Amino acid sequence: MDFEFSPQQQQVRDTIMRFVVQDMAALVSEAEESEVFPRELFRKWGELGLLGVRYPEADGGSGFDKVSDCIVREEMSRVCQAFASSWSAHTHLALWPIWRAGTEAQKARFFKPGLAGEKIGGFGLSEPDGGSDVRSMKTRAEKVEGGWRLNGSKLYITNAPLADFLTVAARTKAEHTADAISLFLVELPNPGFSISKLKKEGIRSSETGLIHIENAFVPDDCLLGGEVGTYGIVLESLSENRIGVSANCIGMARGAFDAALDFARTRIVRGKPIIEYQAIAHKLADMAADIEAAKWFVYYGAWRVDQGTIDSATAAKVKLVASEMAVRVTEAAIRILGGAGIMREYPVGRFHRDALVYVIGEGTSEIQRNIICRELRAAR
Repeated sequence: MDFEFSPQQQQVRDTIMRFVVQDMAALVSEAEESEVFPRELFRKWGELGLLGVRYPEADGGSGFDKVSDCIVREEMSRVCQAFASSWSAHTHLALWPIWRAGTEAQKARFFKPGLAGEKIGGFGLSEPDGGSDVRSMKTRAEKVEGGWRLNGSKLYITNAPLADFLTVAARTKAEHTADAISLFLVELPNPGFSISKLKKEGIRSSETGLIHIENAFVPDDCLLGGEVGTYGIVLESLSENRIGVSANCIGMARGAFDAALDFARTRIVRGKPIIEYQAIAHKLADMAADIEAAKWFVYYGAWRVDQGTIDSATAAKVKLVASEMAVRVTEAAIRILGGAGIMREYPVGRFHRDALVYVIGEGTSEIQRNIICRELRAAR
């Protein structure tokens, strides 16, 4: 067993650490207050190869592994999870299905400019009435001459207000079966897509939208892979991305812990730093242990992805542990800072709001437990 990062992986960490400090950190405060994503970041990410971390060099990517992808996510989220959320929705959720199953023409039209940051993508999956139950999807696609006519709605779609295209899931058969859902590549603006920007408590500068779809025409060449029944691609994407967002949770927890530790070392009460009081020191000890334990579970999951052995139950376990840990650690950070913890001058309140998103997003903690329980029942 090897618990060391490779020289290449450490180089990835050094590179992203410099980038987030030099190019991202100064943008966070204004973006969070205005709730407007700094669109120029996508170009910078593209120039640095950060949008292609998970894709082979032969396809225009950086050719790194899932462990490196998680390193990028962790370091990015340690500074701003909202930025990392928009990055993830684009580079994984929107682009991964195109790389995995798209035609060569679709890759040239969407995937390659997506890697360069020239086009911004999002992933239209969640719906107002469906939530985590993807198979109950109501958005439907009807075959018409030259293409498809889409009707329905999508909710909580990251990047929708600023996207140039969306990878959209829609029902192409009435039956609730695995082959009834297909993916479409929708260029924006589209007269049939009406997008309303949502205001959120967490990941505020990651722009999120409600989409109303009415008689939206999508040409045949924008049916992903030219085939219906691509729901399996969605499942593959979600399993891998649950490992990815778990690394984001490590980053948020680390950011909150670093802020709490610094505060505890410098805040003087009755003549000594509060870290010297056992009640505070024990909180910090628990936080450090929680982060370390979850960190190695996440990177074990990333290693399993790289080995091609990841399964839905393992991904669910990793996501459950990491997301719940991030909520605990960020709340503890607020408690350590006391009154300062709920002031926007300090980042711990933001980290906590953002962490709460991930016990809901990418599958709620309850959904993760359901997936784990299915494995337990099948093992009897």
